[in-house]
Amino acid sequence: MIKRRLRIALVSPKGPLYRHRGGIFGKSLRYKPLTLPTLAALVPPELGAEVVCIDEGIADIDTGIDVDLVGMTVITGTAPRAYSLAAEFRSRGIPVVLGGPHVTLVPDDAQPHADSVVVGYAEDEWPRLLRDFVRGELKPRYVQAPGLDLARRPPPDRSVLPSSRYLTSNVFEATRGCVHNCDFCVVPAAWGRKPLHRPVGEVVDDIRRQRARQAIFIDLNLIAHKDYAAELFTALVPLRLQWYGLATTLLCDDLPLLDLAARSGCRGLLMGLESISATNLQASSKAFNSPENYHRVVERLHERRIALQGCFVFGMDDDTPEVFLETARFAVDAGIDLPRFAILTPFPGTALYRRLDGEQRILTRNWELYDGQHAVFQPARMTVEQLVRGTESAWKHAYRWSSMASRLRRTAAPWHVALTTNIGYRFYANNLHRFYSCDGWMDPLSAASGRRAEPAPLELVS
Repeated sequence: MIKRRLRIALVSPKGPLYRHRGGIFGKSLRYKPLTLPTLAALVPPELGAEVVCIDEGIADIDTGIDVDLVGMTVITGTAPRAYSLAAEFRSRGIPVVLGGPHVTLVPDDAQPHADSVVVGYAEDEWPRLLRDFVRGELKPRYVQAPGLDLARRPPPDRSVLPSSRYLTSNVFEATRGCVHNCDFCVVPAAWGRKPLHRPVGEVVDDIRRQRARQAIFIDLNLIAHKDYAAELFTALVPLRLQWYGLATTLLCDDLPLLDLAARSGCRGLLMGLESISATNLQASSKAFNSPENYHRVVERLHERRIALQGCFVFGMDDDTPEVFLETARFAVDAGIDLPRFAILTPFPGTALYRRLDGEQRILTRNWELYDGQHAVFQPARMTVEQLVRGTESAWKHAYRWSSMASRLRRTAAPWHVALTTNIGYRFYANNLHRFYSCDGWMDPLSAASGRRAEPAPLELVS
């Protein structure tokens, strides 16, 4: 009798954003995710496994799929969907492994829903888990060991997802982590504050292998280690790329590094501006942001032909009902190319969650609502309804025609790209009820994406 090849299904479950197939923006503004291609590449070659990858952002999974093992990557907003899928697979006798940010933040929440969980990054633990599985020795939990090194890892296997369903497959990662300690951020809570770096040569090799002319870096803070950032930007110069990424406003205080970023081909950055209140920023451990300098941030980026996607959150303790229109007007006045607004979300495991939980201000632990769009806690100086409706009003003000015209006159992005993305966000701002509704949860009003839910972090891509 011939034993069949090991079959593994890797799944990225859908969240509320993709409840309506095609998402908000459809193909035009979605890029191919790196998580599943990275996990597929880490499967040990000697296992001879067949790997099937399903991104529910583009297609639902067939729960009747014939596989030996299912692995799912879970963010907080997709946890209920992941747990539901896990129950279906396990009822058929198929073992399920859960990993990702939510599992790393609160592993005990995920453990009852899986045969095994992976806590932390997967580079070492996922191959170890698979080897244990084929020996019949699967452990209930695998925890990332100290001293993880990103060097000499296989490049992501981008062939496991259909390129035709995405804007681009030219998505890259050079670093992980961030040195800052913002209380609402999952990064210090889940992975600590020591950034990890891929060797610059390996990053460049990956870009060359893709023959990329444009690139998106998904690093959470590309300038967390400035010497590394300078080395990377210098290596990108000969590639003649146009690239987009995420950084803090501190980049605009380091003009030599900013100039080097521009010379290396940077054409758009996402920055978390968060609030126009210095009190809010101080309380959130993000005091390195300075609202009085936001105009200068935009000006310095625009002088170098770098567009800004500026992200704000509402619901911090210093926010009152006036903050929404004040912030939206500020974004228009400052000429931010693509403003985005989210509701402050206390993700489990973060310092913000612990504080609000201790103050008995957490209103629900339905993780599906933890998407940056729903009010899941009691704000300090307004009602829940004011927070939700106010966030919607900020979106509508920033993306009314007159506001768009004001910003487009000053945009650093190619005009046709800026117009297309602004029209896309205008559609989004005026259709929030269609995209974010969770039955039975107060008024289903909600607002648009914070990073990490799942629209592309940088949509200013032609």
